[in-house]
Amino acid sequence: MPLAKSVNRALLVAAGALFTALGVIGMFLPLLPTTPFLLLAAWFFARSSKRFLDRLLNNRLCGPYIRNYREGAGISRRRKALTIALLWLTIGVSALFFVTPWWGKAALFVVAVGVTIHLLMMKTGRPKAEDTGAAPSRCCGQGGRTEKEERS
Repeated sequence: MPLAKSVNRALLVAAGALFTALGVIGMFLPLLPTTPFLLLAAWFFARSSKRFLDRLLNNRLCGPYIRNYREGAGISRRRKALTIALLWLTIGVSALFFVTPWWGKAALFVVAVGVTIHLLMMKTGRPKAEDTGAAPSRCCGQGGRTEKEERS
């Protein structure tokens, strides 16, 4: 493999790893958007490493975000409510205890309003691959438990 091609591949893999890390952090910090970072990671891995792309798509935490986006499945009502509640809790604590300038508090408020509007505009539905981080159901060919089996 020529040097330029291997350097390019290494940069694409590094970018994919960076965006994967940001996506995982975004699962726990409401201010970082999870899905866009994971989609970027998938894009970079698709151009550099089939192995890393497969690992990302089949990961029990990251895979459902990407599959649900690709399939247009939307986000569950429960996930929306939880995300918005955590967003406002985090923004509120930050504004009250950690940010002192009024313009910093105003910026946090604007970000929270923008993210809330974005979340409310997203399609609400039951994602095909559960967005709880659980294994996908059988309909996706992965052999997980069906919703009916989960209730019993």
